[in-house]
Amino acid sequence: MNVSHGSVHPVEDVPTTDGAVPHPLRVRMKDLPGMPGTHGGLALRLSQLFFSAAALVVMATTSDFPSVTAFCYLVAAAGLQCLWSCSLAIVDVYALLVRRTLQNHRVVCFFTLGDGITSTLTFAAACASAGITVLIDNDLDSCAHNHCAQFETATAMAFISWFTALPSFLLNFWSLASR
Repeated sequence: MNVSHGSVHPVEDVPTTDGAVPHPLRVRMKDLPGMPGTHGGLALRLSQLFFSAAALVVMATTSDFPSVTAFCYLVAAAGLQCLWSCSLAIVDVYALLVRRTLQNHRVVCFFTLGDGITSTLTFAAACASAGITVLIDNDLDSCAHNHCAQFETATAMAFISWFTALPSFLLNFWSLASR
C-alpha cells in the first residue's frame, strides 16, 4: 500500500488568519494573445477570413473545378471557414469595443468545437486538393489543358488558412482544458 504519511513527507501548515480564504483560488493566465476577444485573436480571425476567401475566389473562378470532387470540397470547406471566421471576427470586434472578456465556459467550448471542425475540414480539403493537383501536374502532365496555377494557388491559400486556424483551436482548447 503506497500511502504518503506526514512523517515521511512533511507538509507545512499554512497559517490562517481571521477572514482569510482557507483554499486560495488558482491564478490562471487570462487573455493570451490569440484567444477570442483579444487583438491577436482578431488578427487570427481576419487572416483566416482573408486566406480562406482567397482560396474560395481563386478556385471558384476556374471553369473546370466542378469536374473534380476534391476541388468542390475545397470550395465548400473554404466557404464554411469564411463564414465561421467572419462571424467570430465580428464577435471579437464587439468584445474589444465593449471591453468584455470571452472566457465563459460555454463560449470557449463553442469556439473550440467550431474551430476544431472548420480547421479539420479545411486541412482535409487542402490535402485532397494538393493530391489532385500533383496528380494533374506531375503524373498526368496535363497542366496545359487545366488551370494548374489557380489550383495550386487555391490549395496554398487553403493550407495557409489552416495554419492560421490551428492556433485559434489550440488556444481555445488549452483554455477549455485548463479550467
